[in-house]
Amino acid sequence: MTAGRQAEGADPDPASARLPSRVAKLLSALFYGTCSFLIVLVNKALLTTYRFPSPIFLGIGQMAATIMILYISKLNKIIHFPDFDKKIPVKLFPLPLLYVGNHISGLSSTSKLSLPMFTVLRKFTIPLTLLLETIILGKQYSLNIIVSVFTIVLGAFIAAGSDLAFNLEGYIFVFLNDIFTAANGVYTKQKMDPKELGKYGVLFYNACFMIIPTLVISVSTGDLRQPTSERGNRSRGVREEEAGSQRRSPMRDSFPERRDHALSRRQVLNDCATQAPGLWAS
Repeated sequence: MTAGRQAEGADPDPASARLPSRVAKLLSALFYGTCSFLIVLVNKALLTTYRFPSPIFLGIGQMAATIMILYISKLNKIIHFPDFDKKIPVKLFPLPLLYVGNHISGLSSTSKLSLPMFTVLRKFTIPLTLLLETIILGKQYSLNIIVSVFTIVLGAFIAAGSDLAFNLEGYIFVFLNDIFTAANGVYTKQKMDPKELGKYGVLFYNACFMIIPTLVISVSTGDLRQPTSERGNRSRGVREEEAGSQRRSPMRDSFPERRDHALSRRQVLNDCATQAPGLWAS
C-alpha cells in the first residue's frame, strides 16, 4: 500500500510536464506569423519606399545581426548549440548554399514586386516542399492534401494573371526563392539532429559560413558601393537643387525692376507721341 500511495503521489513524467500547452502553441504560432509579416513589411519599405539600392548588402547586414544575436544568447545561456567543430561543415552541406540563395533571392524579389503579388507567388513553395519531401525524405501524402495544395496554386495563378505591373526579373527571383525555401526546409529536416546542432546551430553556422563569401561577391560586383554612392548622389542632387534655387532667386528679385523699367519706357513713348503733332505743326 505504501508503494501504491507513493506511485499515486509521484510526479508526472518530466518530459510530459515540459510539453507546451495549447495556449502556448497558439501564442507561438501568432507570434511567428506576426514576426514573419513584419519582416516582409520592413524589407519592402526599406527596399522600395526608402529606395535602399542593394538587397545583397541588406542580406549581409541581416546575417551579421543573426550571428550577433544568437552568439550573445548562447553566452547568456538563453539558447544552446555546440561549439565549432571540423565536422560541422560536412554535416551542414548543402544548407549554407541554400540559405544564402534563399536569403538573397527573397530580398531581391521583395524589392521588385508588389507586396500582394510577392505573397501570392510565395504560395508555390508549398507544392515544391511536398515534391521534395516525397523525393528526398520518402514521405507520402493523402489525396486530400494534394488537392488542397493544388487549389492554393490555382488561386495563385489566377491572382498572378491579373498583375498589371509585369516584372519578369521579379518573377524569376521569387520562383528561385520558392525553390531555395523548399529545398532549405527539406534538407534542414534531413540534416538537423536535435542532439547535435539543433535549429539554432543550423541557423548560426549557416550565417557564419556564408557571410564572408557573400561579402566577397558584393565587393567584386560593385554592389557594396551602391549604398554609399547612392547617398552621395542624393546629397549632390540636394546641393545642386539648392544652388539652382539660389541662382534663380536674383532673377525673381529683378522682375519688379524690369516691370518698372518697361513702364517708364512706355510712358516716354506715349509722351513723345502726344508731343509729336505739335512739333509738326510748328
